[in-house]
Order: sequence, then structure tokens, then C-alpha cells
Amino acid sequence: MDDDTTLYSIGELARLTGLTVKTIRFWSDTGVVPPTDRTPAGYRLYGPDALARLGLVRTLRELGVGLSAVQRVLGREVSVARIAAVHAEALDRQIRTLRLHRAVLRAVAVRGSTPEEMELMHKLVNLSERERRRLIDDFIDHAFEGIDVDPGFLTTLRDAMPVLPDAPTQAQVEAWVELAELVQDDDFRAGMRRAAIDQVRAREEAGRPDEQEARRLAELIRERTAGAREAEVAPDSPAARPVVEELVRESARLAGREDGPGFRAWLLERLEIGSDSRYEHYWRLVSVINGWPAPDMGPAVKWLIASLRAYPA
Repeated sequence: MDDDTTLYSIGELARLTGLTVKTIRFWSDTGVVPPTDRTPAGYRLYGPDALARLGLVRTLRELGVGLSAVQRVLGREVSVARIAAVHAEALDRQIRTLRLHRAVLRAVAVRGSTPEEMELMHKLVNLSERERRRLIDDFIDHAFEGIDVDPGFLTTLRDAMPVLPDAPTQAQVEAWVELAELVQDDDFRAGMRRAAIDQVRAREEAGRPDEQEARRLAELIRERTAGAREAEVAPDSPAARPVVEELVRESARLAGREDGPGFRAWLLERLEIGSDSRYEHYWRLVSVINGWPAPDMGPAVKWLIASLRAYPA
């Protein structure tokens, strides 16, 4: 050993680094910071490089890197950059898991859930993307099995698959839990099935509407009813009559029928069957999960239904 080499005892290293003697001894025993020499009495001594090694080990350990990985870095078996990248990925997964757990706990607190409900929410949140998709596909398959619905309707449902992001917000997690519960609700499935059957019946009675014209009518309903609501026009007031007259006239034209009591009763029935508030809620939840603009046809249809009840002829 070179007499000019400065050697440090464990106690001196502890004072210089701020680490405890116990920690340095443990790291020394594991071979992460091996002693350079020993005193005649057998006490460990460390060279100047021990200070640098201890600083690196402390940094890596504080970042959560395991000792085995630290040893590989110090042994130059793997680079610090590689270890950092792998550990960052692991932390990302851990952070996502913690966020999900936090969201479930907050939802439990808000709902006042039972232990059984909490366990169910935990399972729903931790489903894989494939399992979540299978849950929605199962809902679509069972709700519309054997019904000759418009293929475009089913395509829209499947294309609008709710996709929980890797770092979901509290609102997205709560929306997913609520949606997962909704699509497994037998009453909701039955309501969707009734609406689909009615859609087929309406198509048989009025023919398949032109898609572009149907979208134009939907936009007109949204625009006219929004204007009426903003102006605080009650759907059963005299001021609402010109609005409902225009919308019924355009609806009759699209259906290839004449406006009148019979058509208005038919239109009202279609709107009531198709306006299940839970159906609108389904799309609202999907919009929250996917970060889409919230659907706004629900208030429009609700206003038109009330107006048609007020003006059946």
C-alpha cells in the first residue's frame, strides 16, 4: 500500500458522507463498497474512491435502484443510463398503479361503498386493456344479439371503445368504474335492446334515412333547441311552437311522411324509447374516459319530447 494514500475508517466515512456507520458497513458487507485495507486489529479502511462510490450508491438507492443493480453499475456490467431507463419504466408502472389505487379509494370514500363494492371497483380498475374491451364487446353482443340493427350503429359502438389511458385522471377512473357497472346491468341492457328493436321497427315503417340528412336533422334539433333553452323558452310555451313546427316538419320529410297527429305520436314514441337517460349517460362516460367532448343531444331531445307532448297536433 502506498504510504501517501489516504485511508478512512468507517467512522470517518460516516462523518464525511453523512451516512450512518451501520449503512456503510452493510454496503461494505454486500461488496458494493469493499474496504481497501485493514488495520492490524482487523478494522476496515477505505481509499478515496470509496467517497465517490458511496455518493453514487446513495443516489441510486434513494432513487429506488436495488443493490444487485447497483453492483452491476459499479462493476461496469451495465451503464447508469440503462439502469436509469429500466428503473424509470418500473416507476412509471408503479405510479400508474398508485394513481389507480388512489382513485379507487377516493371513489369508495365518495360513494360510501361497502367492502364488497370496494373489492369490485378494485378489480374493474385493474383489468387489462384486452379484458376491458372484452367487457364492452360482451355488452354489445348480448344487448343486440339477433336484432337486425343498422350495422353502422354497432360499428359506432365498437369504434367508440372506452380506452383508459396509462395515466388516467380521477374522473376517468371513476367514469370507467361506473361504465363497467352500467354495461353489466341487466336493466340497462334490456333498455338498449328495446331501443334497438324500436329502431328496426321505425326503419321498416319509414325506410332507412339518408345518413347525411339524418346528421343534418340532428344538428338542426341541437341548434334550434339550444337556442330555445338559452332564450329560456319553455317547451310548452307559445314561443316554442314555431320551433317544434320546424323540427317536426323536417323530421316528417326525412321519414317520408306527412306532419299530423299520427306522425307526431309516432315521432314522440320513437324519441321516448330512444332517450333512455342511461344511454346518454353511457356516451357521457365514454367521452370522459376517452377525453372527448361531452355529448349534448340529451337536453335537445328532452326539450323536443316535452314540446311534442304540449303540441301533439
